[in-house]
Amino acid sequence: MRKTFASGLIALLPAVFVPAAFAQEADTAPTVELPTATVTKVMTAAVDGFIRPGYDAFQKSAEDMTATMRTLCAAPSQANYDAAKAGFGKLTASWAHIEIVRTGPVIEQNRFERILFYPDRKSTGLKQVQAVLSKSDETATDPKTLATKSVATQGLGALEYLLFGTGSDTLISGNDFRCRYSAAVAENVGNVAAEIAGIWDAPDGIQKAWKQPEVDNPVYRTGGEAITGLLGILVHGAEAVRDQRIETFYKGADKAKFPKQALFWRSENTWPMVIANLDGLSELLTTSGMVELLPEKDRSIVAATEEKLKSMSALAGKVTPDLEKAVEDTSERQKLDTLLADGKDVISKLNDGYGGAIGLSSGFSFADGD
Repeated sequence: MRKTFASGLIALLPAVFVPAAFAQEADTAPTVELPTATVTKVMTAAVDGFIRPGYDAFQKSAEDMTATMRTLCAAPSQANYDAAKAGFGKLTASWAHIEIVRTGPVIEQNRFERILFYPDRKSTGLKQVQAVLSKSDETATDPKTLATKSVATQGLGALEYLLFGTGSDTLISGNDFRCRYSAAVAENVGNVAAEIAGIWDAPDGIQKAWKQPEVDNPVYRTGGEAITGLLGILVHGAEAVRDQRIETFYKGADKAKFPKQALFWRSENTWPMVIANLDGLSELLTTSGMVELLPEKDRSIVAATEEKLKSMSALAGKVTPDLEKAVEDTSERQKLDTLLADGKDVISKLNDGYGGAIGLSSGFSFADGD
């Protein structure tokens, strides 16, 4: 990968997960020569089969959420409020599916943070959203002016609090300001999603750079760099599931536990987000056809990784949504411990197994060091 790519990642706000290893990947490529035609096939499948459809689906989900919020604002009722809460679950799952692609236009212009400001250990987002509500700041009800405010007030974290946090039940009886603010957040997220999708859809833009590595390419100079970049998405995505989604609130039975630092604990979408992340990783690995770049003797690595991702997804669906119980109950903690262990196993299979099979040096590691 080019140094410009790494520097773009480093420029992100501290709240966004940015492993230091990204900088080390800048000038690294496999020592094994990869067939150009197969690399092009894999990168094209990744872009056209996963990335572009993923952002399109996320945009559509945000547009649906905006329409649902407008319906609630126009006709407050229990039924419309329930529809809005259900819509939030669909929207966040749609985002989680494509969230694993933490590179390209999504990390430019703070788009990632504008969609999701997390982790937020100091509750910055909560405080800022509560301030908007207490002041009835009308500029927050217009997506254009909302987009100029703190990223913590304009994304999915803000929307969760508005729909599920203290005072959210007033949406049923007609809390006009809170509802209009919620609708503006949904529309803002849709606008950001549309920007990202539009950039990926431009035929001579980033999708071409990904599909056709060459010397003058601003993203990938060689097929080896391109596949290293694609593998990096998987490794860092798997790290984010373990480090952000689980270890943020649970690091082990003998460690301090912080269930209310988990993403979307109010709406009980913590595990649906984990499942969508894992399913996204599995789909990218499968859809791209990365297995075709491996020698026959090493192809079992991909099947084993896919199997582990699917088993993790199934297990995550069995963990109680009550996170305070999840971190204290012995049987629930066993599930969390298994997810943490399996997460490390997935990272190892991708980093050491696949990476080694395509010729990345034995001293090279995508991993973040723990």
